[in-house]
Amino acid sequence: MLIERPPRWYRCLFPGAIFRKEEKGDGCRRIYLTFDDGPIPVITPWVLDVLDDFGVKATFFMVGQNIERHPELLSEVLKRGHRVGNHTLHHIRGLGIKAEDYLLDVNGCHRLTKSDLFRPPHGWLTPAQLRAVKKEFTIVMYDLVTRDYSKRVPTEGVIRNVKKYTRPGSIIVFHDSLKSHEKLKRALPESLKWLLEQGYAFEVL
Repeated sequence: MLIERPPRWYRCLFPGAIFRKEEKGDGCRRIYLTFDDGPIPVITPWVLDVLDDFGVKATFFMVGQNIERHPELLSEVLKRGHRVGNHTLHHIRGLGIKAEDYLLDVNGCHRLTKSDLFRPPHGWLTPAQLRAVKKEFTIVMYDLVTRDYSKRVPTEGVIRNVKKYTRPGSIIVFHDSLKSHEKLKRALPESLKWLLEQGYAFEVL
């Protein structure tokens, strides 16, 4: 659970970041589906087709280098009604990098995405990086990490995480990456089917 649903102490390390959206009191069970690390030609178009099949919209936190290699996929994501966010230019880990250098990498991705949403790779920012980034961006973390990327978690475990930890307001993380591809083939459709059966409504961030 330490990874799947970030504990309170971890959330306190990122003041001002969004981990879960507040409910609006209208009885609607909203959730927010997100994908990290794309766009990747092998997987992102397939993810888009699955989302279309279920009538679901999502937010894609993209790596700038991948956009530079495959700009047509950025256009396709936007064309299909999804939103994009910034996941740095080089998918850099925050540790050991000066805040000003980290922000340069973030801004390199921003030139491509034009998005005010930012999610740090590996779920980490130093305090100085946090202060620098949140001056210019809304930092979006997560309420549920499916762990679709992990070699230790089988497909059934990914689906189980979705069923166990999703709640109204959850920001859910999948990955349109090569590491997640095989598990997503089953886990994504089954998860979407279950979530819709539970009465959840999908919104973009």
